[in-house]
Amino acid sequence: MDFLIASDLHGSKEASEKLVSLDKKCNFEKIILLGDIGYSGARNIPPKDYSPLEVYENLEKIKEKLIVIRGNCDSRVDEMVLGIKFEDITRLSVGKYNLILTHGDLFNEDNVPLKENDILFYGHTHVYILKEVDGYYVINPGSITLPKYNKEKTYIIVNFDDQIISLYSIEDKLIAQLKLN
Repeated sequence: MDFLIASDLHGSKEASEKLVSLDKKCNFEKIILLGDIGYSGARNIPPKDYSPLEVYENLEKIKEKLIVIRGNCDSRVDEMVLGIKFEDITRLSVGKYNLILTHGDLFNEDNVPLKENDILFYGHTHVYILKEVDGYYVINPGSITLPKYNKEKTYIIVNFDDQIISLYSIEDKLIAQLKLN
């Protein structure tokens, strides 16, 4: 069972097209978007391919697989356009793992209590993280559109059968992996 996880699209048509093409190739069980889907926000320069409407048109193609988390740049209008409720935080059980999904502006590793076999997925910082701490995991896919600190545009694929979290560049280059226990 594979999940695709991305964050901080910020209205990038290229990023949304990438998600659709990855799903066409891999047929993911779930596609999780960790917020800041359609808009760039006041602090970010919009990407060159900025087109929120086209982003939502692309996401409509994979809508039945989507779990969408509300980011600090998302609004109720985004929910209406896509027809999906955006949550601030969502919990999901997959096998022995407890997934905690959030954007990172309200909830993050500093204020979400974590225990063994929890996997906290969050975005917001535009910087990727894959780490294990005392039997739980903290994962940030970075940004598929506006990475910080000259890092690559990134996304994550989680293979729960093999228990591996893989971080890829938007060009599909493997950057890092983390083996789950």
